[in-house]
Amino acid sequence: MRSWGWKAEAGVFLGVAFVAAGVFGAVQPATGIPPEVVQLTQFGPAVAVLALAVLWPARIRRRLTGTPRADTRGARAGAPAGWLLLTAPLITALSAGAYALVHAGPVFTDPRALSHPFLLVALAQWVGACGEELGWRCLLQPLLRTRFGPLTASVLVGLVWGVWHVGVFTRPPAYAAGFLAATVAMSVVLGLALERIRKGRLLLTGGFHALVNLGMLLFMDEESGAVVPMLLFGAASLAAAALWAVRAGARTPGVTIAAARHSAL
Repeated sequence: MRSWGWKAEAGVFLGVAFVAAGVFGAVQPATGIPPEVVQLTQFGPAVAVLALAVLWPARIRRRLTGTPRADTRGARAGAPAGWLLLTAPLITALSAGAYALVHAGPVFTDPRALSHPFLLVALAQWVGACGEELGWRCLLQPLLRTRFGPLTASVLVGLVWGVWHVGVFTRPPAYAAGFLAATVAMSVVLGLALERIRKGRLLLTGGFHALVNLGMLLFMDEESGAVVPMLLFGAASLAAAALWAVRAGARTPGVTIAAARHSAL
């Protein structure tokens, strides 16, 4: 069990997350909940976490506490948390600024023009983002960190996170490529930040996720299927990830083989 236990966890998690998201997407029209407020598919990863908690309660409880304890020694909670939340508007600013140059002018959606009150949309976006991050960054990231270094684990989570948005692949290949670049890059940002954050992981990752979504809602129009804004979003996310990777440098500790084996038990 020790040699393949982490693979079983990952397999069950991914299977349930994909199926649950598909079911939620199918039933959402019948619920009357507007997708522009919150997409029920976002709660697929949270359902997967609950499923794993039933199968392996003690093990999943350890996963949800974060990366191996040795990885957070010397962490300063305030600094990485603040930088993480500032990175979200940075990605929006880089994306929107570049798009304004290409588009010959800024793109902006007045919050008052939305079909629902902006405060409701913002709150729902944060709740939905937390539904995703409970699975991606609070469970899958710590799980993969028992076997891989922080950068590799983050890239793997980002790839899965991107592929999980299966609807993206009905768009042009360049659109899907830009989206995958964004999910991998943002996953690197989140993964490196979590190496030094002890508390409030779900609130912070959900906050980052929601801020990015709201920024794109107000200052970009990639949801229309336009390729250029999605490519710029991906490029901006990669730039932010590069800054985090440079900042982390040698300070980002790798997980030792002994620690990995111990955490995988």
